[in-house]
Amino acid sequence: MPAAKRRPHSERDRRRRILSQNFLGGPHAVGLFMSMVDVGPDDLVLEVGAGEGTLTVALAQRCREVVAYEIDSHLMPRLRERTGDCGNVRVVADDFLAAHPPAERFQVVGNVPFAITSRVVDWCLQARELASATIITQLEYAKKRTGSYGRWSLLTVDTWPWFSWELRGKMTRDQFRPRPSVDAGVLRLTRREQALIPRGRAVAYRRMVEVGFGGVGGSLYRSLVKQYPRERVDAAFRAAGLRHDLIVAFATPDDWLQIFSVLSS
Repeated sequence: MPAAKRRPHSERDRRRRILSQNFLGGPHAVGLFMSMVDVGPDDLVLEVGAGEGTLTVALAQRCREVVAYEIDSHLMPRLRERTGDCGNVRVVADDFLAAHPPAERFQVVGNVPFAITSRVVDWCLQARELASATIITQLEYAKKRTGSYGRWSLLTVDTWPWFSWELRGKMTRDQFRPRPSVDAGVLRLTRREQALIPRGRAVAYRRMVEVGFGGVGGSLYRSLVKQYPRERVDAAFRAAGLRHDLIVAFATPDDWLQIFSVLSS
């Protein structure tokens, strides 16, 4: 018997794959996500990938203004129709990543296409007035950035003095349409009101982190003694209560801060 012919993908399916689109599956999924979002009546919110506007409307009910970015022109009619009665929503038919950050304090919220998660996070970290970002990502990505595996990434450690990283919760794959192959996590990135190190020491801190992750047999100690006096590194490890054979990924952000306080003294 000849093999059954596969049904050709529709143009809509092709766009979804290209743009990595997995929409929230309905009111329950929207409500679950919104329960993990902290926005108030005075907040300006930029939404990444507004889609057909289900999340946009929920955000508009809770904040001062929503600027909803959507790059897919095929979704724009439905998005504009759904948000038409929301006087505090401005729809932008453009790529969020090309947007200029607002000059006032703002938040980023969105069901981010998995394929551009890292680029969206980088955009947020560079935005001077960003207060926080609460975004849906692959669960593995959110766990990696928040130390949930007991390991800490270079990006998290590098930005820790200025930003906190938090895994707010999990959203299973059946809460999205079409259903993705993996579960999702809600990642919360928050700018600290008070930096954990002085502004003038930022370059020195980031240089230390770069050296530490430089990789000499995976040992943080061995990496640091290549660039810093051994006696000072010894003192830093004693102060932090760390073993010399500690693998770099297992050093917590607080460990790094303790090491830096000694190395930079």
